[in-house]
Amino acid sequence: MEKEVSMCGIIGQYCFKGQPDKELIKNMSKILTHRGPDTDGTYFNNTVGLAHRRLGIIDLSTSARQPMFNEDHTVVVTYNGEIYNHPYLRSILIDKGHIFKSNADTEIIVHAYEEWGINCLTQFNGMWAFALWDNRKKVLFCARDRFGIKPFYYSFVDNSIIFASEIKALLAHPNIGTSQNELMVKTFLSSGILDHTHATMFDKIYQIPPSQGLIINVDGIKQFRYCDLEINNNITSIVSDDNVASNIIHLFKKAIKSHLKSDVPIGTCLSGGIDSSVIVKLVNSDHPMQNTFSAQFTDERFDETKYIKLVTANTSIEPFFIEPKPNELIKDIDHLIYTQDEPFGSLSIYAQYCVMKLAHGKVKVLLDGQGADELFGGYLAYQKNYISELIKRNYWILALKEILGSFRHHRLFYRYAIYQTLVRNKRKNLLTDYIKTHRYEGKFNTMLHNELFTTNLPSLLHFEDRNSMAFSIEARVPYLDTEFTNYIASLPYNQKIRNGVTKFALRNAIKGIIPERIRMRMDKMGFVTPEETWMKYELKAYITDIIYSTSFKHRGYWDSDKVIEDYQKFIDGKTTYSPEIWRIVCVELWARKFFDNRSILFSGIL
Repeated sequence: MEKEVSMCGIIGQYCFKGQPDKELIKNMSKILTHRGPDTDGTYFNNTVGLAHRRLGIIDLSTSARQPMFNEDHTVVVTYNGEIYNHPYLRSILIDKGHIFKSNADTEIIVHAYEEWGINCLTQFNGMWAFALWDNRKKVLFCARDRFGIKPFYYSFVDNSIIFASEIKALLAHPNIGTSQNELMVKTFLSSGILDHTHATMFDKIYQIPPSQGLIINVDGIKQFRYCDLEINNNITSIVSDDNVASNIIHLFKKAIKSHLKSDVPIGTCLSGGIDSSVIVKLVNSDHPMQNTFSAQFTDERFDETKYIKLVTANTSIEPFFIEPKPNELIKDIDHLIYTQDEPFGSLSIYAQYCVMKLAHGKVKVLLDGQGADELFGGYLAYQKNYISELIKRNYWILALKEILGSFRHHRLFYRYAIYQTLVRNKRKNLLTDYIKTHRYEGKFNTMLHNELFTTNLPSLLHFEDRNSMAFSIEARVPYLDTEFTNYIASLPYNQKIRNGVTKFALRNAIKGIIPERIRMRMDKMGFVTPEETWMKYELKAYITDIIYSTSFKHRGYWDSDKVIEDYQKFIDGKTTYSPEIWRIVCVELWARKFFDNRSILFSGIL
């Protein structure tokens, strides 16, 4: 019997009064067919209804289907994710007397819960969102992985809690998500931040935050945090650079190996940057016939093909390329907004969407590099925070070295950032209510923690999950392996940034593994698009139609006349571009899709 990969969608309802609505759960399951087009399953009793959508990769036997039970059917689970250390946990649980009927990692959750209760969460290394019903205790136990790689949304209605992998499934109930959460929408418009709290941009629809779980019974709902990541706040340490580099590469190779467990073709997202290039090179040592998937552009300012070819040269890798184009974006934008459920802050997400579309039908699993920047201090905006803390803690000489190094490597970025800040400040008056956020404040380690769990990574994982699952692909992120992240979090500041060089320890660890031109790249791109050019030329007519529309004028979040005037100045070359323009347009398109036209939202599905 082979191992099952649980690439799926989960759905369910817990009733404080009455019984689960079978028709509702059936409809919710249909809406999430893209997350699991192969099979579906359900479980109902007088209190709970659970459903599951499955995308079969291996172990297609009925013994691996979900919802899955323990031996006496007193515990049942619906689960989405992958427990990478499941072989190790299986051996422990077998030694403790547990009997397994399959090799599915899903069954690990059932028996781990029987053995350790809710503390089973601390045993798992992987990504997960699940709902487990304990029929003996009459308790519904729900949880999400440490970083929120896999999604879990819920809402309260009709004396019940209804949950699902994606917001759109909850909207199958006519009284859920009928209005916008104005504070969340305004915060997004002001700063581009989303997924930073348990709230969503839909009023009264919530998500389980990373590293948290829910206990639901007749007494109500209890939310709890089961773990945290403590980030070292030491500036330096006595551990040598070579020792750190050796540990990093050992742990990351181990993480890669665990993420490669599959009997179906595995691909990798390859942008040409450091993070994805390392993954590709390490995967190549075990899977030389891997496929890579990349975005490319005819505009050389955004094209990274030359770096991608450096990575794939002299290997058996088969690279696949796709060029996102603005005319295709116009055709895809409705589906992209439907896919994401909530607005997104830039068109770079479209490049990722295109890469996933490219991979569809070729592979069912893709490895990607999310998390490395937040772990290693990779974004250039972090440098100001780091230097400020050095000064506050009287590390004057080190601060001077960082200032000089940062200016030497990134002076063009700082010139651009200062100018962008001025432009963005002027665009605050486009909004009727500007919400100030404090993303880059506090101690350096506190800021990195926030970036991992609230202000940045959660939204990137949101985008990746929806884009990949829209094309029935499971995205795996080895940089977020538990053992690896624990070690990186233990490193001092100067292993993350040194002399203005970001991700210092990672660069040091991968010397000789990836080409030097990539290892020492100081620019950062990833999957980006020529957004400014598109918005000025190819998308001009499309954007103009939107901002001159009646619905845009009466939306209430912005002054439409000021937006029109500002956009025209940008078109005329009198002002430069900034993401605020797209954010406003995206919120308008989102509001149309999920609120103005809700009656036809699921046309052709239900």
